Amino acid sequence: MSAALTRAVEDVEDPELPHVTIGDLGIVRDVRVEGRTATVVLTPTYTGCPATEQIRDDVAAAVRGAGFDPVIEIAMSPAWTTDWITDRGRDRLARAGIAPPDREASGPSRAVALPPACPRCASLRTRLVSEFGSTACKAMYTCAACLEPFEAFKAI
Repeated sequence: MSAALTRAVEDVEDPELPHVTIGDLGIVRDVRVEGRTATVVLTPTYTGCPATEQIRDDVAAAVRGAGFDPVIEIAMSPAWTTDWITDRGRDRLARAGIAPPDREASGPSRAVALPPACPRCASLRTRLVSEFGSTACKAMYTCAACLEPFEAFKAI
């Protein structure tokens, strides 16, 4: 039953990125069942992420829907990193027109950050327009090759 519950929790859509799930983003840290109680541990993408309360409510609803009493915990350590985004999550972001972060972008070995590839034409001839996109976790870019604007998920 725990595997089905974990799938139900991981399948909760992110309210700010409805084309990816919280499992895709890697924010589900743990799912434990003790009797009728299911404890879910989440790590938000940002400390002040405004979607955290909605995610908490949606996860609690998924747990109740699976027949358990929910306990939702927020763990800030270790801090979430874009390295936790799954391959499926990266693919879904790109298909939605949002450039996923490079896997190495958050590590200390990256000396120079390359611009994100355009999710529409894959060109690296992209330019930062604004550090802030529609959410705090994204930035706005434009592509010089296809002339399309797009958002890029910030690497953390």
